[in-house]
Amino acid sequence: MTEENKLRDDICVFSKSMFDRGLTGGSSGNISARLSDGRLLVTPTGSCFGRLDPARLSLLDADGTHIGGDKPTKEMPLHSACYAARETGAVVHLHSTYCVALSVLPDIDPDNMIPPITAYGVMRLGKVALLPYFMPGDTAMGDAVRVTAAKHSAMVLAHHGPVVCGKDLETACYGLEELEETAKLVFMTRGMSPNMLNNDQIQGLVKKFNVDWD
Repeated sequence: MTEENKLRDDICVFSKSMFDRGLTGGSSGNISARLSDGRLLVTPTGSCFGRLDPARLSLLDADGTHIGGDKPTKEMPLHSACYAARETGAVVHLHSTYCVALSVLPDIDPDNMIPPITAYGVMRLGKVALLPYFMPGDTAMGDAVRVTAAKHSAMVLAHHGPVVCGKDLETACYGLEELEETAKLVFMTRGMSPNMLNNDQIQGLVKKFNVDWD
């Protein structure tokens, strides 16, 4: 199996897994992943994660020009911004429930919207940034993401949903799932004065696992 065909299959497998578990619904959410020659495979606009066809995934050349498959997601400015800002092998964007719920609550720190409630939240995500609302597909969203992604591998668009960059498809998908589950824990314990990891515990994780925490 060629690298491209394997990545096509993997995108569809991960997408269906997330759809089946209710992490995204209908035709929401999008994924992009980079091939070793710089080309991108992208989920098509209006497609459903539960029934993607590997052969119909959008193919873009290294310059971002659509060269094959169905028309790519209208959120390409978001994806392109992530690749421009950092060394990234894949980008996952969903409209998952708990991340969106947290994004609209008051008193959320835009530079670190997910409190350190679990070790894996810190290890896999670092500080999660909250971006303001943009209309889906707005090129201004790409500009904001580009600036934010330079320091954050995970972010949440207010009223919209999470975005996670990863070194490869698996890392990005697992990071997105970690973000949604951590947001769920934060939402469930909000107002209960839960005990969070203290600064020494956080710094221990940051140093051992080389986490971006500045």
